[in-house]
Amino acid sequence: MSKTHSRRTSRRHYRKVADPSVQPASEKEVAALLNGSPTEASTLKWPSGKANVARANNVNWAAVAWLGMLHVAALAAPWTFTWSGLVLVFVLHWVCGGIGICLGYHRLLTHGSFGTYRWVHRLIGSIGCLAGEGPPMMWVANHRLHHARSDQEGDPHSPREGSWWSHVFWLAFRVGGKDSGEFYRKWAPDLYRDRYMRMLDYFFIPYNIIASVIITAAGYAIGGWPLAMSWLVWGVAVRMVFVLHSTWLVNSASHMWGYRNYETRDDSRNNWWVALLTYGEGWHNNHHAHPRMAKHGHKWWEFDLTFRTIRLMQRLGLAWDVVDYRNASEKT
Repeated sequence: MSKTHSRRTSRRHYRKVADPSVQPASEKEVAALLNGSPTEASTLKWPSGKANVARANNVNWAAVAWLGMLHVAALAAPWTFTWSGLVLVFVLHWVCGGIGICLGYHRLLTHGSFGTYRWVHRLIGSIGCLAGEGPPMMWVANHRLHHARSDQEGDPHSPREGSWWSHVFWLAFRVGGKDSGEFYRKWAPDLYRDRYMRMLDYFFIPYNIIASVIITAAGYAIGGWPLAMSWLVWGVAVRMVFVLHSTWLVNSASHMWGYRNYETRDDSRNNWWVALLTYGEGWHNNHHAHPRMAKHGHKWWEFDLTFRTIRLMQRLGLAWDVVDYRNASEKT
């Protein structure tokens, strides 16, 4: 398969939705979403932000149950500790959080910071599901909406509406409304074209259950029920809670504490300890100033492991067209 062919946009027609007035974004609007352009993306209106979604009849009970279950299960950690379980936490934190979310959901799927094969898109989208943060279309649509409204009216998770709101409580409500299909067609039309990405939206929970069973079964095969329970609690619940709060800190802490390399219209900050927990995502002011840029660390001391991983993929022939420049004049 040639790289040119693999980058070609699918032209499948969208499935019809209940409201015909909600049209998919145009190619120009998709480009604006990838770049995080507030000017162009502001034309895509959507009722979002705490004032519009925090209502009793808009609670996302599935998300509340899912996140609540993970946190309750993680409370069993002191009674199920093993060193192998702890190793599993850190390995899967990088695989699911670093590769799946930071590199995959964020830099590849949301912003198109580099090109790759379709099978890599789908593989990374599948890995990202195992982070527990929801399927790719939901994550990408929410994040593009955040860039379009960052710390302004309509931002789904701005600390200006409360630090805990931006960190976690916003997830208790449906950002896209009751008809998620309309939301995805508006804010993630490029992903909506891919049937596999739509499939992940339906199989997110079963997919995680299957992965949890495999991890538990592997523990049982090696060390019986004690190790099986340790790997279930630590390799699934503790690891997911760790990944969740690490990436949530980008939404909260990185909009409250840190320094700024660029003047932006929002409160984004560069925060070194958030960057450490999220493989470079904490250089958040840099990212908001140049959203499509694959390299988030712009100073010599701003270490960005995710960008180093993208460079490795490039050397292996798995990535190309890497956006490592801030503007057209810097493009080589």
